[in-house]
Amino acid sequence: MKLFKTLLFVAAAGCFSFLLLTCNRQKAPKTVEVPFTAEALGEYKYVGPDTLEVPKCSDSLSAWRAVVEGTGTGTPMGSFTVHFDFCGDTVGHYGDGYAYMVAENGDTLFLDVGGQVFEGKLETHPEYVISYWQDTFYIVGGTGKYEGATGTVMSDDYNSSEDPYSHHHWNGTLLLVEKNK
Repeated sequence: MKLFKTLLFVAAAGCFSFLLLTCNRQKAPKTVEVPFTAEALGEYKYVGPDTLEVPKCSDSLSAWRAVVEGTGTGTPMGSFTVHFDFCGDTVGHYGDGYAYMVAENGDTLFLDVGGQVFEGKLETHPEYVISYWQDTFYIVGGTGKYEGATGTVMSDDYNSSEDPYSHHHWNGTLLLVEKNK
């Protein structure tokens, strides 16, 4: 009888352990791949030394800081506002910053941006382009329907001699976390 109780206890402990492991195992969220496009105009709110209230530039990207705010439209965000805050060096490299896009309903996408600005223009750019950057940006989360989002975006952006704005053209892929229904 004692052997039977011991075996029963071991079996019960084994079943309990199996249930705990099974219940605690997190399933990877399912994602849905969505084409991502956006066009925006950015207004330079600040370009200069990193003397703002909360300094952020460090190391090799500490020659200047830029803050840009803008508006645009795209898929799947619709109309949005965009905010950039980044640092740069003396030869056009930029990064060490953050960016986010906010849709009209308040849902937000967070971006990791960085790369290099080049003087001049490419053959595919309009004549008035004076500097450009074509860099890969990374989608690194969000809020609302963009919570947990990831993805990559290729920029085709430039500054113009005809206006004071930055012109943004983005194409890529957005991976949205599929919500349980």
